[in-house]
Amino acid sequence: MAEHADHTAQPTTHPAYPVGLRLAGRRVVVLGGGQVAQRRLPALIAAGAEITLISPSATPSVDVMAETGEITWIKRRYEDGDLADAWYALVATTDPAANAAASAEAERTRTWCVRSDDAEAATAWTPATGRSEGVTVAVLTGHDPRRSAAVRDAIVEGLRDGSIAAPARRARTPFVALVGGGPGDPDLITVRGRRLLADADVVIADRLGPRDLLDELPPHVEVIDAAKIPYGRFMAQEAINNALIEHAKAGRSVVRLKGGDPFVFGRGMEEAQALAAEGIACTVVPGISSSISVPGAAGIPVTHRGVAHEFTVVSGHVAPDDPRSLVDWASLAKLTGTLVILMGVDKIGKIAEALIAHGKSPDTPLALVQEGTTASQRRVDATLATVGETVRAQEVRPPAVIVIGDVVREAPDRLVK
Repeated sequence: MAEHADHTAQPTTHPAYPVGLRLAGRRVVVLGGGQVAQRRLPALIAAGAEITLISPSATPSVDVMAETGEITWIKRRYEDGDLADAWYALVATTDPAANAAASAEAERTRTWCVRSDDAEAATAWTPATGRSEGVTVAVLTGHDPRRSAAVRDAIVEGLRDGSIAAPARRARTPFVALVGGGPGDPDLITVRGRRLLADADVVIADRLGPRDLLDELPPHVEVIDAAKIPYGRFMAQEAINNALIEHAKAGRSVVRLKGGDPFVFGRGMEEAQALAAEGIACTVVPGISSSISVPGAAGIPVTHRGVAHEFTVVSGHVAPDDPRSLVDWASLAKLTGTLVILMGVDKIGKIAEALIAHGKSPDTPLALVQEGTTASQRRVDATLATVGETVRAQEVRPPAVIVIGDVVREAPDRLVK
């Protein structure tokens, strides 16, 4: 008589067979409410599983999942029979005997079982998993979880930033996106912004956008320098609006790449309104504003405990005595926090005079950070009384962010860039 095969999990050189479990509406049992459960439960919840947690205790995060009804928590230790009718089990208690008993039950009931304490004794392994745009990436490298995570991260990042070409076979829906590119360093654009750039047919770029990203675009992408759009009888902004509308109506995927954030002195709302007037929807992708990132890159915190409890961001593109100015400089002079001025290099002399005239101390420290976050970044320090002459003597040129206030003195001696 032939002997029955021993199905107990044994160390093996055979690779695991990858499969995607569809657990929506199906019973899943988790034994142990510690850190392993805390990491694994969100994905099981997202999969729609009906989760029963069996554990006498749980971390605060797991407790919240039970309180909100995302899982059912039975507050006791494992007992034989707990895996009945389960499709999948995660065994992660601190009791080796309980783990072994649960693993044996899973073997008897043919329930796929993951063990956190002994991968070789398990019937299933948890891959390092990541997601991007509807794609799930799951990586198994046997007994090297760090390598699995590293490979997973590399693939997911490549899918997100477009460096791994994986075009969908279905027809793409054309789009218009107003993308904030951040302060200049190409690494500081958002993941979503970078992904939309990789899918674009046309990119209309500002001079202050992260120019290095344009070199990474595929050859078929049409790159339009917004500063060079012919505008004839139109104002420059109207010409940009018309270009967005024209390419969108032609069925192209269009990215309007702007420096900083589209809605922080970026005229993004004007473009969104122009598109809406033509019945064209657009997506707005926020960007890291230079008003906080550039000072940070220069070691200046816009707020700091005991020094500044608020910061104000102001456009300096028109002087205080210009009738077009909407800024209440008298009120700003009375604030004790940090004042950040964008687009104000050529007007900073008059701005400083106005602040001093309204009561700000002439000795108030000030820093100008030119081309912040880029390889050409430099910082020039002054005071309100000396800044006009300092800008001329040091030949400070736009783009530069101006920071006024005591936080300027808080920069550490050493800052890693």
